[in-house]
Amino acid sequence: MTIASRYVFFAVISTLVNFGTQELTIGLTPVAPLALSIFAGTLAGFAVKYVLDKRWIFYDGYTTHAGEARKVALYGVFSIFTTLVFWGFEITFWTVWQTDIAKYTGGAIGLALGYMAKFTLDRRFVFATAAA
Repeated sequence: MTIASRYVFFAVISTLVNFGTQELTIGLTPVAPLALSIFAGTLAGFAVKYVLDKRWIFYDGYTTHAGEARKVALYGVFSIFTTLVFWGFEITFWTVWQTDIAKYTGGAIGLALGYMAKFTLDRRFVFATAAA
């Protein structure tokens, strides 16, 4: 399996974790579930994607506590971009069509676009020594 196909596969896994967490949150939260579900899903997807990328895409081992904290922080900063694109598409699709399928379609499009940019940023800045 190539790095590109693994990256896409892991993006799908983290997207499913994201959407599954959103559905679980909506089921458990009776008031204003949209914002909370998007936040919870994003957090769960972030954690899964970081672990998968670190180990299986960039083959990055443990360095030091400070080194790992730096990687997580940079990964998080770059994830903000992905998240803003994702939320923008997801909320726009929900606003226009107001259906779950529209919301998740918008989210999937936003995540796909964001992940394409994020791979380049992570390879160059977060896991640069391991990827080199």
